[in-house]
Amino acid sequence: MKVVRRRAIGGRRVKPEDCIFFQLAKAHQLGSRFLAQKVAALNITPVQALVLGFLADEDGITSSELGKRTELDSATMTGLLDRLEAARLLERRVHPADRRSIQIHLTDPGRTLAAEAVRSIVEANREFLDILTERERKELRGLIRKLRDQSGRA
Repeated sequence: MKVVRRRAIGGRRVKPEDCIFFQLAKAHQLGSRFLAQKVAALNITPVQALVLGFLADEDGITSSELGKRTELDSATMTGLLDRLEAARLLERRVHPADRRSIQIHLTDPGRTLAAEAVRSIVEANREFLDILTERERKELRGLIRKLRDQSGRA
């Protein structure tokens, strides 16, 4: 059987280990799967866990502010809030000072689940990065922040 060797375009090859986009995509897949496993027992998705965690930190913020913090677009945020509201984990209320704004409030069951979600997220962060030293963890977070801060350059 004859082996066909392909020529690299322009004399260059893209090796997976050298391609930052491939490496980031695979790290994202691994991290997403890891967090999904950690929150699976709570019967919520990783994104729902993160939103509940943000609300646990600051209950009663507007849906607009929550969207900014989570970096989710309006349509995605609306669907997410609809599902969490249908599950009776949160409720929407008209902002007392601005009737055009909606505040998001955790219900009692939502507060309980949010606390569990936060514990799961903290544990997942610790376990996922456990193979790194504290210095490496700080460096990794700093590098990711630097890349994200430059995201508007393209």
